[in-house]
Amino acid sequence: MILQALKEYYDRKADDPDSEVAPEGFEKKEIPFLVVIKEDGSFVDLVNTREQIGKKMVGKSFLLPRSQTRTGKKGYETTFLLWDHIGYLFNYTKSAEPKELEKAQNQHLSWLGSLIGLPESLKEDRGVKAVLAFYEGSGTEDVLASGKWQECIKIPSCNMTFQLVGESTPVPCRPAVKAYQMSKINKVVDTSPTDKEQAIVSRCLVSGEVGPIARIHAYTPINKDSKSFVAFQKSSGYDSYGKEQCYNAPVCKSAEFAYTTGLNTLLKSNQRLLIGDAVTVFWSASESELEALVPSFFNEPPKDDPDRGTHAVISLFRSVETGAYSMTDKDNRFYVLGLSPNSARISVRFWKVGTVPEMAGHFAQHFEDIRICHGVKEHEFLSLFRLLVSTAAQGKSDNIPPNLAGETMRAILDGLPYPQTLLQAAIRRIRAEQAKKDPKTGKSLRNVTYPRAALIKGCLNRLIRTNNPEKEEEVKVSLDKDNKNIGYRLGRLFATLEKIQAESHPGINATIRDKFYGAASSSPVTVFGNLMRLKNHHLAKLENKGRRVNFERLIGEITDEIKDFPSYLALSDQGRFAIGYYHQMNDFFTK
Repeated sequence: MILQALKEYYDRKADDPDSEVAPEGFEKKEIPFLVVIKEDGSFVDLVNTREQIGKKMVGKSFLLPRSQTRTGKKGYETTFLLWDHIGYLFNYTKSAEPKELEKAQNQHLSWLGSLIGLPESLKEDRGVKAVLAFYEGSGTEDVLASGKWQECIKIPSCNMTFQLVGESTPVPCRPAVKAYQMSKINKVVDTSPTDKEQAIVSRCLVSGEVGPIARIHAYTPINKDSKSFVAFQKSSGYDSYGKEQCYNAPVCKSAEFAYTTGLNTLLKSNQRLLIGDAVTVFWSASESELEALVPSFFNEPPKDDPDRGTHAVISLFRSVETGAYSMTDKDNRFYVLGLSPNSARISVRFWKVGTVPEMAGHFAQHFEDIRICHGVKEHEFLSLFRLLVSTAAQGKSDNIPPNLAGETMRAILDGLPYPQTLLQAAIRRIRAEQAKKDPKTGKSLRNVTYPRAALIKGCLNRLIRTNNPEKEEEVKVSLDKDNKNIGYRLGRLFATLEKIQAESHPGINATIRDKFYGAASSSPVTVFGNLMRLKNHHLAKLENKGRRVNFERLIGEITDEIKDFPSYLALSDQGRFAIGYYHQMNDFFTK
């Protein structure tokens, strides 16, 4: 099902004249450096195609003959058509180890052999003829002596190719080379025993057609690594009826190209979400508005358009309320695929198929669940990245707990409770940062932040909706004075006591939050008695009698339903404590 959906996506894009998806047998590939040569093969220049995009230097992409997967001890024997990395083109390796030097030499010899083995008709092309002349002369030495070579070798496995002087496209993009590549795709299948790669003909599991089966599937770049989506280790005990590698799961070469190109296109597009080690891609069977909006829901908004996410979510709410998706896309399938690399291949974290209206409803419910009051300078709707990174140590995405992103996304897609580990992570981070200071100003930083409060509210409401829809009231967006939950009330009380201390002792270095938040939110009986006695001292220091009366009235209102301070708060009530604290603090600063 996944491979079929990816192939359908490729077919859809291939039929779109405005799409830049690569045709069969080709791929868009970044080439950082071009070797410019004359028709006689003499070296002219080493051209740097890279340009600054954000913080990265990105090389220009060209439509090149498709690369092949290289595996095993003799992977060096596989070369690409008139382009490859510097090990093949120039026998170069940074390592001085004998094994690496031998490997680079073998790569270069394979490359030269592939050039010699080209058909005579292709060798007559003046671009190909120039490349052959380059290696017959002193071209390699001239490139290595170029001043730009040192820039080139700074790029690991730098891909390179050739270009005739005065032309705008590289040699692999010349009409004769393209025609040759197309002829290889369309040629009649040779089933002779001497051609092992083409000898296996079977019915394709993806397309249902009979054709030559791909022995090895192309690599897909994911999280700075490249793995195959479908792979079998050779002679590892997983062979079935003598069928080794991907012959175990027969996918014809055309379908293999289609699904891998479709997946690679999605991974390079805006229809992807990267959090931690998980990558999520979204697409619909036919073009839909939701397909274009989803990335804005969950990705961080760009700096030049900070309100993009807010506008996207508002558009989502309107579409769900008006039933727009139900009228236009009620039968349009929507796919969500979560991936992560492991040691051998790409692993599927989750796979969700639904209709556009169903998915839109789940997305809208997610944003409704996490909606909570916030400062005027905060975004109205938070990205999934911002939510998850708030639970990570030092606010770094690398520290997001493993599998948490995938489990959270799965909960959103299915409309199920968020993972318990998400609630635990948010509460744990709040307690860990109860005494955190701004390194520049030395002032206390909020530990119950907007993203953490939003997460906790969402976790609690989904649990209530699932477990006790009739017994428990859901957590409100803003301060709820009628909420009688002990955790929520104690959170409000703690915020009030902290506010009294702050106003009675301006500029105090260590607040009650710095010292007692963790204990107050987990075992209230151990600290609240002392804090209630301490607050009398703080109230006496307030010069404004009216302010003092207002605080006393507020404390009376909050504690009206509290008969005893509990010895322990369950995890859900610790979450309510945080929400009560957040709501009350927000109420103080919005008046």
